[in-house]
Formats: sequence, structure tokens, C-alpha cells
Amino acid sequence: MRILEGQGELRGRMRDHDWSGSSFGHPDRWPMALKLYAGLMLDAQQAMFIAWGEELTFLYNDKYAPILGAKHPHALGLPFADVWSDIWEQIKPLVDSTMAGEASWHEDLLIPMRRNGYLEDAWFSFSYTPIRDENGRVAGMLCAATETTGKVLAQRQQLGERERLRQMFEQAPGLMALLREPSHTFELVNPAYQELMAGKDLIGKPVREALPELEGQGFFELLDNVYATGEPFIGEAVPVRMKGPQSGRMEERYFDFVYQPIKGTDGKTTGIFVEGFDVTEARASVEALKEESYALEVLNATAAKVAGYLDIDTLVQGVVDAGVELTGAQFGAFFYNRVDASGESYTLYTLSGAPAEAFSSYPLPRNTHVFAPTFNGEGVVRSDDILQDLRYGRNAPHKGMPEGHLPVRSYLAVPVRSRSGDVIGGLFFGHAETGVFTERAERLTVGLAAQAATAMDNAQLFEKAQHLNQTLEVQVAERTADRDRMWRLSTDIMLVARFDGSITAVNPAWMTVIGWREDELIGSNFFDLVHPEDLASTHAEAGRLAQGLTTLRFENRYRHKDGSYRWISWIAVPDDHFVHAVGRDVTNEKQAAEELRQAEDALHQVQKMETVGQLTGGVAHDFNNLLQVVTGNLDMLIRRLPEDELRLRRSAENAMAGAKRAATLTQRLLAFSRRQPLAPTPIQPNKLVAGMSELLHRTLGEIIELETVLASGLWRVEADANQLENAILNLAVNARDAMLDGGKLTIETANSHIDRLYAVKNAEVAPGQYVLISVSDTGTGMDEDTLQRVFEPFFTTKEVGKGTGLGLSMVYGFVKQSGGHVKVYSELGHGTTVKIYLPRLVGEEPDEEASQAQAIPDGEGTETILVCEDDPEVRSFSVEMLQELGYRVLDAADGPAALRIFEQQPDAVDLLFTDVVLPHGMTGAVLVEQARSIRPTLKVLFTTGYARNAIVHHGRLDAGVELITKPFSYAELAARVREILDRP
Repeated sequence: MRILEGQGELRGRMRDHDWSGSSFGHPDRWPMALKLYAGLMLDAQQAMFIAWGEELTFLYNDKYAPILGAKHPHALGLPFADVWSDIWEQIKPLVDSTMAGEASWHEDLLIPMRRNGYLEDAWFSFSYTPIRDENGRVAGMLCAATETTGKVLAQRQQLGERERLRQMFEQAPGLMALLREPSHTFELVNPAYQELMAGKDLIGKPVREALPELEGQGFFELLDNVYATGEPFIGEAVPVRMKGPQSGRMEERYFDFVYQPIKGTDGKTTGIFVEGFDVTEARASVEALKEESYALEVLNATAAKVAGYLDIDTLVQGVVDAGVELTGAQFGAFFYNRVDASGESYTLYTLSGAPAEAFSSYPLPRNTHVFAPTFNGEGVVRSDDILQDLRYGRNAPHKGMPEGHLPVRSYLAVPVRSRSGDVIGGLFFGHAETGVFTERAERLTVGLAAQAATAMDNAQLFEKAQHLNQTLEVQVAERTADRDRMWRLSTDIMLVARFDGSITAVNPAWMTVIGWREDELIGSNFFDLVHPEDLASTHAEAGRLAQGLTTLRFENRYRHKDGSYRWISWIAVPDDHFVHAVGRDVTNEKQAAEELRQAEDALHQVQKMETVGQLTGGVAHDFNNLLQVVTGNLDMLIRRLPEDELRLRRSAENAMAGAKRAATLTQRLLAFSRRQPLAPTPIQPNKLVAGMSELLHRTLGEIIELETVLASGLWRVEADANQLENAILNLAVNARDAMLDGGKLTIETANSHIDRLYAVKNAEVAPGQYVLISVSDTGTGMDEDTLQRVFEPFFTTKEVGKGTGLGLSMVYGFVKQSGGHVKVYSELGHGTTVKIYLPRLVGEEPDEEASQAQAIPDGEGTETILVCEDDPEVRSFSVEMLQELGYRVLDAADGPAALRIFEQQPDAVDLLFTDVVLPHGMTGAVLVEQARSIRPTLKVLFTTGYARNAIVHHGRLDAGVELITKPFSYAELAARVREILDRP
């Protein structure tokens, strides 16, 4: 067959292929249309395939083979659906449409395909064309395809690059904007540019319209020139007058920026890219550095000059001239301090910035409030306006400067001291304007005065040397004696040592400070006295000294002769062979700083515990109201169940037991938050601990040994006995759980005293006399992290279900509420000790009263009780319980409603039973106060789940207040109500 003749891989494969199994047989018998299109396909330089016949048998050319991947050459002669089975669901609708006679074109169509053994995304542009046979019926289809995967991925990468550039534009720290030409219209601005322009609406506006404040500053003209020439413009530290982004006022700022033209393909400028940085602060820093450098140059030059001058006149003139230059003064002067018998003889030594005649007609300065601080060496006097200074014009004749004096408003005066500390004189500078002399000018002048003092001292020494050569040996001896006196009398320790640490000289202060005599130290090595922890840093500092560096305020610890260590702060300078050092004992300062840190840590812990306490107290209040309803109704249910209802009674009793455990947890929360109402009574702690012996033995079990060590003559305390027993029991249970393999629990009592130092280190502790109750175990102990959190509510190291984390929280709250202090000491593997300190009770010991158990009392049927409770469920239960006890009951949901009952029936109520916390701004205490104004003899019983300051202060009930806490039982309520009603 001629169409299969010629070159090409697919021609050869089609010639060799066995077509007997195909629907159209040997190529010689192929329909004319198939032959025609097959020849066209094989000759084409574009990837093509033909699908022919009912099975759409697949034929393709050499250009299509790479598209098939691993499917080539097996795809030849297979049905189209088998060749592309992995994408058949996607292309079948297109194939069906083509076989129905409709041609189609598809561009960059995504076709995920598995052609190389794995799924990959591929994109194609292709056409499907129906092929008709001699009868005009569609017998097959021709596909001309181009794979565009590379193009699509490249386009996507280009889009990604554009997005990345856009993000860079948006996030750039510098200013960026794009202007459209020729009108310089804002097309894009980045956030930094927008922020600089205080959020102005810039987009779409020409720069002249958007930024009119730039008119006349040359920027519009620069843009015009960049557009006209096509050349960029680069500006560095260009000043711009504009509105400040924060202040909104006109101010001068500096910018580095570039105007970069953007050109089209024709070379013409189509836009201008603007990029810049605000360098105002950087420029200010550079200017400040320049000023400082200049000042330093002047100071160094002055120092070099005056150091070489031995003539005082020339020396002082140079110093005053430099001062005028550094401070910006109009004139300056140096007055020499010559004091006569009256203390007022000052000599004008030199003048700068004004002729001497300007002062010749005026008297010299007197010892006034303005001049005295300088000549007395009290310090620098700097005034922005001396005429407004309180010291000005206070001396007779109260005129200040004489008439015709050079105008002075800004004033700066600095004393010049000699090495001996004497005031040689003063440098004075003035200016006619106010506010000229800054703190920097003062600082520079002080440095200049120091240079002047040194130079003047040197000059004076030279003069004296010329005149006193005969007495040189005497002077040397005197100065040596001065140094010797300083060496002997100094309270600071002085040291001369070699760089290896060997000591060659020490002063007597070593004996006072660290107890070592001179003969014990000479020849020894000071490293032997340094604390081991400070050796490395001390060796390092000695190395710095060996390199010629000076040591300023280096601190380390030296061993005292008694074995203790003292902190020493050193200043040291080296010479060629020795270190000369002076050390000051700063041990007390270190201890004070550490004590302050400990006090701050303790205060932080107290504030933290107080915050947690307020939160837990609020939770307990709400939970107590819920428990009141639960326990009250369970109590009523148990009392009303028939005796033979054993299962129901057992279920109800189990529920009651669970509710009581929940009530115990809330009481512990209240104890921690210090909101539980306490009933403190005088207690003998020894008697209370001894009385708990049987309970503690039962609680601890047989494998734990219990020992009590009770001090004789133990003081009494005033506390809630039940809560104290609970606290000791909680500590014992915690100790038992820490000694799973057995151990020893020791309870000790003792009289104790907390001093002021301990109180300072521990917040909320007052110094004074306390009774100590100590509970110690030999258990596992705690690490430091656990110790820091030990009092936090719900914090526990026990397994889930083994503890609530409220035991120690209750102990903490109870002790603090009782005015005491609690401290925990623990060490891993060695056990724990908890120490409770309760304030000593001073007074006579009262007689003990025996208590008697009483039966549940009922009402008499004629007494009326008003129940005021905002919680409807608690109110309903309370009313029902009191009615069951035989009382007539009225109820109110808040204070105003209760007061209306009193106003309507002032004599009808025998007892007011009210919650402490009520809504609408009227607490139970306020309600009682107003009700008693109507009926003064009214009897009252309060109830609460959370004690507030209305009736409880400092953890104690106010005098005369009767309270029953929630949740209360039927029997408790009956007893309290009957007790109050029966009182006269």
C-alpha cells in the first residue's frame, strides 16, 4: 500500500502490524477516506492520531509518539478507550460529540494522564475533526494536537513572579510609587508611601494636585526633566518641607530617592518609578556625630594646647575661647577666685567674644545668689533665662546686672577645681537670647573646666618649681606623706600585685575588711582568697589588666579570715610590672539588693494567690447555691421515704454523700479564698493536737509512725477550732500519700517569734509572737517548681482521682484568714515540713463549757418567718422546709420586696431569714438595717454560700450577727431558727 511506503517509525510499524483482527482489515482493503487521512497524518509534521471504526481503532504518527510516553508503541491498533483509559471519562463527551459530526477546538486543556507509569498534569491544544466515508457517514475522527504543558507552566511561573513582585512592592520598607506620564499621575503607591502621606487619596491624581505642599521645592520640575530626557535622577539627603505623618504640621524631613524612567518598546518614557527612604533620623544622627566629633576635636586640641602652656594667661585665654566656640556663647570669661576677709574678691582674668572695655566700667561680681554656687564649688549653674531665675536680683540693691551691662539671658557657669579640690575660679558664658545653653553644652564645659584645672595646676606647679627649687625635697616629702596618710587611713583596701597574683603591698584596711594582716598577705597570691565560683572571671580580668586595660567596678568575693566571704568592688590600673587596685566592701549593698528582690518575689506570689482566691471564691458561691437545692431536696426525700424502700433510700443516701463531698470541696475553695466565715475561739493547741491522736492514727494507717512533740508552756491562739483540725488533718493526709512505703509523721508545737527582717522578706507577715504548729514527714519531698505552686487551688502531683488539689489551698486560706503565716520546706528524697504560725492570744484563759446534743426542734405554729432569697430554687426549698417545721412562712425574691412586706405588716414577722448577697444593689445587711428601722426588735438569721464584707470582716462575723452557711441541712436550719427565736 503506497501510503505506508517511505521513511518513518510509524509507517514501518503500520506495515508490520497484524491488522487481521481489526474491523477494517489489511491496509490494502482500507476505505478510501481512511487511506486519505492516514496518508495526511503520516506526512504531517504535527502530532496527529486517527480513531476509526466502531471500536475507534487508534492510529498515530511519529510526532504523536512522545505524547503517548510509555504507551508507545503498544497503543497502535488498540481501541481509543483502551489507549487513554485513564482520561476516558474526561474526553468521552468530546469524542461522542465528534462522532456525531461536530468538530471542536480546545486550547490549553488540562488532561491529567498516566502515560509514564505515574499520574501527571498535562495541557494540550487540539482539534477533533469527524471523518466521513464514501456514504457521508462519520466513520472516524482526526485529532491534530500540540502539547502546551511547558507553555502553561511557564505562564504560571510568570504569574507567580508577578505576584511575588507585587508582594515585594507592598511589603517594601522604603517608599515606592509608579507615575503614569506625561501628567505624573499616581498609578501605584505602596503602604510605606501611603503612610508617609498620612493616608491621602493619591491614586489617579497628578502629583501637583495630590501634593500641593511640594510646590516651589523643585520636585515637580525634576519629574518634568526625567520625563523629557529619559534620564534618571538620584537624590541623597534632599530636604523636603511637608506635613509630618504623626504631627500633621509642616516640618523638614530628608530623603534619599531615585526617579527612574520606565520606557516602552519605542524608547519613549511611559512612566516614572519613584523609590526612596526617609533618612531624617539617620541624617540627624550623622549631624549629631559630626557635632560630637567637632567638639571632641576642639577639646582634644585645647587639651593639647593647654598641656603645653606654662604661661597661665595664654592657657586661660585658650580655654575661654574654646568654651565660647563649643557652647555657642556670645562671650565668655574666667574669673579667678581671690577671696579677701569679706569673701568677695574675684579677679577678671580673661575675656572672649567681647572687648575688655565692655566690663572695665563695672564692678567685679559679688558673692550673690547667682555667683556664689560657682565660686563656692557647689556645682554648675545653667539657666535658660537668668532674668527669670529665682536666684537673680535677690541681693541689694536688687537690680541684678548694672545698667549698660552686656545683655545676658542665657547663662552658664562652671567652677574650676584644682587637684586638691579648691576652687581656682569659674568659667562664665552668656548670650543675649534665651535657651541657648543645652545639657550638651554644660557637659562639654565641665570637661573643658577639668582640662583647664589640670593645665592650671600644672602651670602653677611649674611656677612654684621655678621659685621653690630650694624646697623641692620638702615638697616631695610632704606629698609622699600625704600619699602615705591616704594609704594608712583609707577604709578601702589597697593592693599592689604582680600580674600572676602575687601580692607585694597591702594597706592596713585589709585587716579591718577581711581580717588578714599585712605580713600574712605579702608574698601570698590573691587568687587563693577568691571564691571558687569567681576564679574564672577574676583570672579573665587579670588577663585584661596584663594587656594594659583598666578595670572599672569589677566585683568578686574574697575569703575573710573567719571563713566567710565578702563582696569587693575593684578599680584597678596596670603599669609595666604591677597592678594597682583599690577595693570597696559592698557586701551589705549586695545583701540589701538580694533582700529587696526576695521581698518583691514574695509580694508577687501574694498578689497571684489573692487573684486566684477571688476567682475560686466566686465559683464556690455559685456552687453552694446549687448544692443547697440538691442537699436540701435529698434531705427531704430521705426523711419522707418509707423505711421499707431500701433501694430508694440507699440511692438517696449515696447521692447525699456525694453532695456532702462536693460541699466539702466548696468549703475548701472558700477557705483558700479567705471568704469562709470563721468562728474563732481561744484554743490550747496542745490540747487540740492531743485530742486528734486517735483520728490521726486511724487516718495514717499502721505503716506510718506518728510522733507528737508538744512544747510545755505553749501560748494560746484564737482561731476556728474545726478549721484548725481540718488543716492539720489535711497536712497529715498529704504526708501519708507521700510515704507509700511507710515512714514517720511528726507534729510539733512551739512558741515562736517572727522578727522584722523575716517579715520584710515574706509579704503579709507582721513581726511578733506566734504559736508554731509544725507537721513533718519523711516522704518523697518536692522539687523547687512544685514548691512554688504548692498552694494553688486544684494543683496536685497525685494521680487522677487520688486528690482534688485543694488540701493545701484550704490550709493556706485558713491560716492567712486567721492572721497567721504558713511556710513549706521540702527536699526531694528527704521529706517535707509545713509550718503554721498563728498569732499568740494574750489574756486570761476562760472556763470550758460542755456542749449538749439536742433533738431537732419544731416551730410552735404561731411564729412567722420571712424568707428573702434571690435564687428561686433555694427560696422554694427553704420555704417548704420551714413550713414542714411548723412555721408560718412569707417569702420575697429581693430586698425591696421584703421591705414592702414589713411596711404592710410591721408586726407580723418574728424572724427574717435572708441571703447576704441580694440583687438590685440591696445586700442582706442593708435590708436588715432598713427593716429594723421599721421594727427595731426584729430577729435575723443570715445565710450565704460566699461570705462578703457586708457581715464578715477580717474573716470574723460582725458582732451580733447570726449566720448559717450553705448548703445547710434540715436539722441545722431547725436548730438555728429555734435557737434565735427562743432568745429573749
